Amino acid sequence: MCMIITFQIPEMMQVGVKTSDETLPEYVKKRVLILGVGNVLFGDDGFGPATVDYMLQNCKIPDGVYVMDVGIGAGDVLFTIALSHQKPEKIIVVDAVDMNRKPGEIFELSIDDLPANKVTYFSLHLFPSTNLLKELRDQMNVDVIMLACQAERIPDAVSPGLSDSVKLALPKAAEKALKLAEKASEKKN
Repeated sequence: MCMIITFQIPEMMQVGVKTSDETLPEYVKKRVLILGVGNVLFGDDGFGPATVDYMLQNCKIPDGVYVMDVGIGAGDVLFTIALSHQKPEKIIVVDAVDMNRKPGEIFELSIDDLPANKVTYFSLHLFPSTNLLKELRDQMNVDVIMLACQAERIPDAVSPGLSDSVKLALPKAAEKALKLAEKASEKKN
């Protein structure tokens, strides 16, 4: 049995959730938020966090960009953004998917085209992240981009470590994510 939970975030905000700028997390104040999503314990599913790690160690992150490894807790971060009066203009979600492409291939993907196993992926608090991303895009005008990597292997049992093809894709994914972040800057200026 599959249960779909739907919240109307704008209506929830009207009930009086108040925050001050001092209590807002830094990531809601940035123009662009890059989220590395995935579980590092399950092979190539750890691609998102590995990309963030690569970026933080090897790339110059622009001032208006926040790069964050959210692991399997994307829902918590997205919920905070949805309830905040201040939001990033763009959210780039970096994740591994299985779309029957060449392993290690990096490509953009619409939230609406996510494979079924990612649509039903729940955070630790059982809140579907894809619904929040759609809510942010459709109701709050946040530009949401999925930057995907074709996984080679996502095992059913714990087996940490990226496959070679996905590991080789880390620099390309980091470069692409930063180029997508720069586009937000160009549109604003």
